[in-house]
Amino acid sequence: MTTVTFFMEGSRITGFEASGHSGYADAGEDIVCAAVTSTVRLVECVLNDVMGLCAPVKVREESARITLRLPGSLGQAAEDTCQNLLAGMMVYLTGLHGEYPGFIEVMEAEAP
Repeated sequence: MTTVTFFMEGSRITGFEASGHSGYADAGEDIVCAAVTSTVRLVECVLNDVMGLCAPVKVREESARITLRLPGSLGQAAEDTCQNLLAGMMVYLTGLHGEYPGFIEVMEAEAP
């Protein structure tokens, strides 16, 4: 199962971690994993390449795990955009969970 955990400080999303293989299909043919990976890549591209944040969002990839953390010193406009983007990601992945409940879990946790 793929687990996506959104890290929260109050109502602020500070980042997320996606880990595990969904098990919906074999690697390379798994539409659930492909959807999660595409979503993560889109968010990373918007934050770093489109918004050009002064302090780039750090994405760490390890075997079957991707972690993204927002910098703490964003201007108000960038913060609002980041929060809307991450909230949209959470809504999208929660919908994916509704379609494939045995293959993806979406959770919230207090920021480390």
